[in-house]
Amino acid sequence: MEKLRKHIEEIISISDSEFESIKPYFTVRKVLKHQYLIQQGDDAKYEYIIMSGIFRVFYLDDDGKEHIVQFATENWWMSDYIAYFNQKPSNMYVVCMEPGEVLCLTLEGREQLSTALHKMEHFFRVKLTKGYMALQQRIVSLLSNNPQQRYKEFADLYPNLMQKIPKKYIAEYLGVSRETLSRLYSNNK
Repeated sequence: MEKLRKHIEEIISISDSEFESIKPYFTVRKVLKHQYLIQQGDDAKYEYIIMSGIFRVFYLDDDGKEHIVQFATENWWMSDYIAYFNQKPSNMYVVCMEPGEVLCLTLEGREQLSTALHKMEHFFRVKLTKGYMALQQRIVSLLSNNPQQRYKEFADLYPNLMQKIPKKYIAEYLGVSRETLSRLYSNNK
């Protein structure tokens, strides 16, 4: 739980007693490689903060093609947020790509924590704002950048993920074929 405290304190300061009051809202879950946290049709009961591991958030279109919305690694938050905040069945999948550990937070717990400790409401707002900005930047990149630019942007933003994520998934995330990704990789060595 010390990782959680350090993560929170990147945005707000909390006392020992405040942290003790925060801890019960989070449950620890170990996750195996290829294990799903959320599948389409599931209730998205939790928002997850990653303590370790790499996760992929994606949806399947009507033809069964996978579309990656997000990769997530240590200190990142993830869920099917539409389902989580609306308390509806999920349209997304969240799968573990390497063994990891997450902390789980229910929406009810999030709301109670925000009410009990106003600082946490600020923390959650900052985290959501940063996530929204990253998502908007990803959409703009997909709409306006060519594959070379998208590849460079991904490599610059997430150099550690380039070595850990199979090329197949990086290609899906960037919206290019594996062959195109191989050319981009060769051109950027």
